[in-house]
Amino acid sequence: MADPKEETFLDDPEALEAELEAALEHDEQEEVSAEELELDALRAERDELKDRLLRTLAESENVRKRADRDRREAEHYGSTRLARDLLPVYDNLQRALEAANKEENEVAAAVIEGVELTLRELLNVFSKHGVTPVVPETGDVFNPNEHEAMFEAPVPGTKAGEIIQVMAVGFLLHDRLLRPAQVGVSSTPAS
Repeated sequence: MADPKEETFLDDPEALEAELEAALEHDEQEEVSAEELELDALRAERDELKDRLLRTLAESENVRKRADRDRREAEHYGSTRLARDLLPVYDNLQRALEAANKEENEVAAAVIEGVELTLRELLNVFSKHGVTPVVPETGDVFNPNEHEAMFEAPVPGTKAGEIIQVMAVGFLLHDRLLRPAQVGVSSTPAS
């Protein structure tokens, strides 16, 4: 037979019950701890995904704004090459008028009028599309943002940097320079 002292589990049922409850509580704490760890991991993943979403939304907004700006620039400045290609036509019509006016030939009066009308229509088309002439006057101050100095010469009665001759009219497309006005500039030293 077995010794009664060796089989103590039946002797103290309350101690056994307390031990069982302690084991259950320990298991529950481990389970809660595992749930908390999983919850913390899910929160971290949520925060990372939220951050990525916000960055993606910001990037898509930037792309939209950039595309809108590019579209506006294309509308305003898309005709730059065509406008530059038409500037020599303007120059040639202007030269034809200057040459014809010097001779004042009555036989060519109809041709002169036709050239004047053509030049006026070309300027109307330029104006319609935002191309405006830059026409400096003799005596104006040289502006390197709008003028191109073709030569410098000392001219009495002028100040250094004054325009003394206009050789070709310049043009702007909206606010961008298509071609600078070609001018001669005084180099008279200050007295």
